[in-house]
Amino acid sequence: MSETRVERKERTRRAILDAALALSEDSSLVALSLRQVAREVGVVPTAFYRHFDSLETLGLALVDESFVSLRAMLRDVRHAEPARAGDYVGVVDDSVRILVDHVHQQRAHFRFIARERAAGPPAVREAVRREIALCEQELAADVARLPGTAGWSAEDLRILSSLIVSAMVATAEAVLLAATPQDERRVVETARAQLRMVLVGALHWRPT
Repeated sequence: MSETRVERKERTRRAILDAALALSEDSSLVALSLRQVAREVGVVPTAFYRHFDSLETLGLALVDESFVSLRAMLRDVRHAEPARAGDYVGVVDDSVRILVDHVHQQRAHFRFIARERAAGPPAVREAVRREIALCEQELAADVARLPGTAGWSAEDLRILSSLIVSAMVATAEAVLLAATPQDERRVVETARAQLRMVLVGALHWRPT
């Protein structure tokens, strides 16, 4: 059965996204050229413009796609929490395990987030920042259901969710950099200790 025009267009768009991810593996999108991406896919530069206006819009599409992976991870973490209600050590251990599993499954996307949030084009960096802020807002709603947070302000909830998301993003980056299984085990133990400290400290926090 032959491909339809829509199917061919989607296949080419997917190939462009995959090529950009692969080519920017060891650098940032700012080091790429449109011609490089087109050559990697095997299309002429004018074909690129049928899918994206520029490398920047390609980068924004990759941000959207990459955060599907990050949001899925955070959603799995949140769904694990009710089963371990009151068991904060268990919640932390489940959360770190889920995080590491997702990093291994979606390595290219997590690499992209880690790289572009620091060194990407300005619009891409801003999109990553905005998506991380949305993750923090979603997490804040779950933090508000933890015992002991009933009197917290919206700002208190935002600060705690920001600490947790920042720790998890940093852990994902450290897992990506781990050269050996021993290195990764050290990253995991550090992450567990950090998140336990954050939760223990938060549960003793009294708003002023």
